[in-house]
Amino acid sequence: MANPFARLFPALSGRRGVIESVEARRTFRDVILPERTRRMLDDALTQVHSYNLIFRDWGLGERHPTGTALAFNFAGPSGTGKTICAEAIAHHLGKRLLLVRYAELESMWFGETPKNVAAIFRIAEEEDAVLFFDEADAIAARRSTDVSQSIQRETNTTVNVMLQELERFDGVVIFATNLAANFDPAFERRIRTHVLFELPDTEEREQIWRVQLHRRTPLGEDVDFRELAARYAVSGGDIRNAVLKAALSAAAEEGADELKRIHQRHFVGAMEEVVRAKTVMKQSVIESPERQYDSALAETRQMLLQMRTAGTIAAAAAGAALLVAAIALILALMALS
Repeated sequence: MANPFARLFPALSGRRGVIESVEARRTFRDVILPERTRRMLDDALTQVHSYNLIFRDWGLGERHPTGTALAFNFAGPSGTGKTICAEAIAHHLGKRLLLVRYAELESMWFGETPKNVAAIFRIAEEEDAVLFFDEADAIAARRSTDVSQSIQRETNTTVNVMLQELERFDGVVIFATNLAANFDPAFERRIRTHVLFELPDTEEREQIWRVQLHRRTPLGEDVDFRELAARYAVSGGDIRNAVLKAALSAAAEEGADELKRIHQRHFVGAMEEVVRAKTVMKQSVIESPERQYDSALAETRQMLLQMRTAGTIAAAAAGAALLVAAIALILALMALS
């Protein structure tokens, strides 16, 4: 299918991934979720199925002609299944998924973001698609009261445009965020259901390890998914990356292909690499404000210590000088007598 955004966003040529029209193939069988998250998703699906009954058959769409969009917020750490579940909802409804990575969209078209956000909703209507905003905390952040900078003014305008579009849109919109606390209160009022995606527990991680592999994947007899699940408290996305890294490592070893197997050491080594990579990504070339504060505090303490030491030395020297002067005075008086 031709990219439906080409006529609106010619700059997308060669920049796949910023806005993408996806044929929904993955289902809820493709993701392992905590029970509470599954119940929240079931509630969201119930709202979708009841939409026509409530707003059309029962006439509430005529009484409340605005704000009928089914807006859901998927909140949680990266790799916990938010994107897969958005695609699964689209698949369940027999619709395409329009995936918008807002942070990249904003960086590509500074000054044009509000107009492009409105255009995205028009495309979603034409395509009758489920609209999915990834990294939504960038677009749904609290509006700034200080609009002295152009970027702040555009951000506020974009948020206002998004709110207006949500008022008139009557389809399904899904926001995914790692920072739900940053949402503007006006967004919270328009979201029907907040679905919290938590990190999987040991039982769920074991299932995720297993479903990442194909029945033709050759495994060594020493592979123990339970041990891997208990040892590494990570997300499903991390497990997926580790499985692919382990497969590459096993395939790169010497020997005939038909004799190669993925062993426990491959999975452990791959997961250790994934964990190390996550640690590196949390670091910054520029020190965090907390580190800067600690560093400044340490320097201040050192300076005060030096000042105190210098003051002590100066006081001692002054005292010694006073003592010498007193002795000289006494000697002088004795000589006169």
